[in-house]
Amino acid sequence: MSSTVPQIAALEKAQLRDVPPFRVGDTVNVHFRIREGDKERIQVFTGVVIRHHRAGLRSTFTVRKISYGVGVERIFPVHSPRVEKIDIAARGHVRQARLYYLRELRGKKARLRASQRAGTEQVLKDHGVKDAGAAGGKKKKRGKKRKKKAAEA
Repeated sequence: MSSTVPQIAALEKAQLRDVPPFRVGDTVNVHFRIREGDKERIQVFTGVVIRHHRAGLRSTFTVRKISYGVGVERIFPVHSPRVEKIDIAARGHVRQARLYYLRELRGKKARLRASQRAGTEQVLKDHGVKDAGAAGGKKKKRGKKRKKKAAEA
């Protein structure tokens, strides 16, 4: 029994794929291979990661998007051969591991704050993400100075 666990671990490690490090709150483009009859095509599913279950080879993540006014969620296995690639479109800043509360929110209330993570651009470049500039952004100024400028105008 004890000798089978390292063998299974070695098999699982060989099947793992190199995916970009994404987190809950990130907006991702998942290129997923779909079979329709005897044809095969790639479909892109773009949405916000609301859940990331890390379990080695059995890791999954859930992506949510709004399509024609209807919320659509899809669960993808991270290391599946059907997942062609995962692109990170934008980084989001959230403080929870599960974003199920987005299911009840509509419109602008369902937006997430953009992230200001340090080193994000370098990590994205290392993993071959083309538009690394979309990850960053300027932080909006809030407070007294902004209110004074609005009062003067």
